[in-house]
Amino acid sequence: MDRRLIVLAAGMFAVGTDSFVVAGILPQVAGTLGVSISLAGQMVTLYALSYALLSPTVAALLAHWPRKRLLLAGVAVFVFGNAVTALAPSIGWVLASRVIAGLGAAMYSPTATATAASLVPPERRARALAIVIAGLSSATALGAPLGTWIAGLGDWRATMWFVSIVGAVAGLGVWALLPAIPALPAATLRQRLAPLKDARVALVLLTTLAAYAGAFSVYTYVGVIFDRVTGGSPTMLAGLLLVWGIAATAGNLVAGRLTDRLGGRRIIFGALLLMAANFAFTPWTSAHLWSAVLAIVVWALCGWGLLVPQQHRLIGLAPAAAPLLMGLNSAALYIGVSSAGVLGAAGIALLEPHSVGLLAAVLVAGAFGIALLADRLIRKPSPAKAAAEPARVG
Repeated sequence: MDRRLIVLAAGMFAVGTDSFVVAGILPQVAGTLGVSISLAGQMVTLYALSYALLSPTVAALLAHWPRKRLLLAGVAVFVFGNAVTALAPSIGWVLASRVIAGLGAAMYSPTATATAASLVPPERRARALAIVIAGLSSATALGAPLGTWIAGLGDWRATMWFVSIVGAVAGLGVWALLPAIPALPAATLRQRLAPLKDARVALVLLTTLAAYAGAFSVYTYVGVIFDRVTGGSPTMLAGLLLVWGIAATAGNLVAGRLTDRLGGRRIIFGALLLMAANFAFTPWTSAHLWSAVLAIVVWALCGWGLLVPQQHRLIGLAPAAAPLLMGLNSAALYIGVSSAGVLGAAGIALLEPHSVGLLAAVLVAGAFGIALLADRLIRKPSPAKAAAEPARVG
């Protein structure tokens, strides 16, 4: 396996661990700093919003930077932000540091995926993306539980030092093993933002947003949705989430190979349809252990298997704007994740906890409809191509 891709994936592992581990240490943060759980929970919100809003902004404004320099700068900001969190004397400092860490992640993550795609031939692009994104998905299976365990041995500050160290090690790998990669060709900011006017790009991004808003509305409330299986046991719930993380990583890697072989279109449609159907049956599958495990595996395989072909599709639409498009896709993903808590809460209020999957099914089905519209536009011949077609046939 290409060690350059492994290095990029290590940075994504740090970013993903930072995204998912905070939920497990919130009670400790609240207790140590003397604040409510809800206020401490804004650590998650601010990190996600910083990541989402700054990813496309950084990609557009710093496109003239060489890729390696941008990756190293992103790691440095990310490590600094987490170190400030570990040292923070008050909740104000903690929340401010989460914005800084989100900025570092926004500098690193889209650049890493765009760099991965540029390091390999087009026919291996999806597999390269999958390897790098596997760093993100594996954080749910390994990074977050490990960080929570470290907090149990010491305190939550030790967990934040752990995230900082993982990021620093990834940065050393980027510095030592990644070759110099030139910046994108010179272009004005308006030219770099031109893909935003493309309806195909907008529809692909909306697909990502709707799909992950649905998928994470279930993840956010997984404890209450599957309480009939776990019986309220944290150990049982941790076991289900471990299965989810392992299946997520597997789905991501398999999707990379299948996308290179079959194209992203079939993978996107298949993942969305299967995920919508799976969520629709959650009120019943969440009642028994065997069906709950099956539902979680399908959910993770499809949910994380969708990300690679979505990114592959975006890069195919505008290869020269890959960093910006990866930033926009990260923004769509994190906006979807950020909105999932509110949407899931609405589902609980309107229905009941075990039926939140029905709301998720509607959102994912909507994503499938948007993906169909995107596909129709993508497959539609351009005017120039259509005009040339009669002459070629004749």
